[in-house]
Parts: sequence; structure tokens; C-alpha cells
Amino acid sequence: MSENNSNNTANNNTTIGSIVSLVIVIGLGWYFFGGGLERQTTHSVQQIDVQVTQQVTDDAVKEYDIAKRNGTAMEAYVHAGFVAEAYLQAKDEANYKKWVAIRKSEAARAGMPDP
Repeated sequence: MSENNSNNTANNNTTIGSIVSLVIVIGLGWYFFGGGLERQTTHSVQQIDVQVTQQVTDDAVKEYDIAKRNGTAMEAYVHAGFVAEAYLQAKDEANYKKWVAIRKSEAARAGMPDP
């Protein structure tokens, strides 16, 4: 009888282990093939895109500041246009409008016709 109980316990442990393994495999399969990994990757790519866009616009503003302090009025005008374009690419309409106005101001300062 004792041997029978040992066999039943071993069979139960094997069955439970098999069920747990199956649940884990199904969960991993769903994650990798059911969209979990794709959603995580998409979110990560979007975060990187936002960081890169922010870095590009920040760099363009810094370059404008340097050109305004150290360059000619024409250089400031050109770099203000670069900043406006960076915000346009970033789809940031408020900052784009702001920098278009700055570019126009710089154009006047450089003696350029209003674009």
C-alpha cells in the first residue's frame, strides 16, 4: 500500500510539474508571439524617438544662441530657420510658430526681406 501511495504522489508531482510548465510555455508564447513583446518594443522605440527629437531641437536652439552671440545677423537668421525646421519635424506647432516669428525678426535685423 505504501508503495502505491508513493507512486500516486510521484504521479501527482509529475502532473503538477507538467501543468506548471505548460502554463509557463503558454505565457511565454503569448508574450513573444501574441503581441506582448511587440507592444513593449513599440513603446521603447517611441520613447527613444521622443528623446532624439528633443535632443535635436535642443541642439538647434543652442546653435542659434551661439550664432546670435558670436556670429553675424545673417548667421542668426539662418540658425533661427534651422530651429523652426527642427520644431516642424518634431510636429511641435507652438514652438514652430514661435521660431518662425524669431526667424522673421532675425531677417529684419539682417536686412533681409520678410520671408
